[in-house]
Amino acid sequence: MTTPPSAPPRSRRALTLFAWLWVGIPLAYGLYELVHKATQLFTG
Repeated sequence: MTTPPSAPPRSRRALTLFAWLWVGIPLAYGLYELVHKATQLFTG
């Protein structure tokens, strides 16, 4: 029987979290601005 893979090292998880935040925060801000400006465009 095979053993399940172990969890990634702590430093690898921290790097993954940092990478997701690096991309996710600007993406969330861009989506917020898109919705805000589209609302202004269509509602006057």
